[in-house]
Amino acid sequence: MSICSKELKGSKNRISTKKMAVAGMLGGFSVALSMTPIGYIPIPFLGINATTMHIPVIIGAILGGPMVGTFVGMIFGVSSFLRATTPFFADPLVAILPRLLIGIMSYYTYKLSRNAIVPAVVGTATNTLGVMGMIYLRGYLPLEAVLSIAAINGTAEVVVSSFIIYAVVKAMKNFIKTS
Repeated sequence: MSICSKELKGSKNRISTKKMAVAGMLGGFSVALSMTPIGYIPIPFLGINATTMHIPVIIGAILGGPMVGTFVGMIFGVSSFLRATTPFFADPLVAILPRLLIGIMSYYTYKLSRNAIVPAVVGTATNTLGVMGMIYLRGYLPLEAVLSIAAINGTAEVVVSSFIIYAVVKAMKNFIKTS
């Protein structure tokens, strides 16, 4: 028995083996996404990236809860921070903080709605609005630029994430029922 499991034994905050496996799997998937063009898709005419990195965070929150979602969100935020090519993503308040909130917002939205598409929209909006809001609040870009980037990226990311998250969560729920 590890030190961690001794500490958490009898605690309400105990992390199950299943949740650790989900966190590890989606965390590894996030690392792989961050190292390929699939995780950060460049938009050449705007000089920014659309992302799919929030998708494992939302799936983690739905399947594993807010702690799993926050853990995977931390991996997303740290990867964004480490690969920063612009001053605003070199700021941890822009690159990391909003990504921690994706899992929390997605989990509680799923808990209320019991529909995978709703947390997909809310989690994606949390990412887009959180990052773009921090970029504006920290004075990196003017409001007009922030709003136009949020509208373009946010819309595309909501559509893509909704389809992927719905399909993955449905498949995982069916797999869990048959196991």
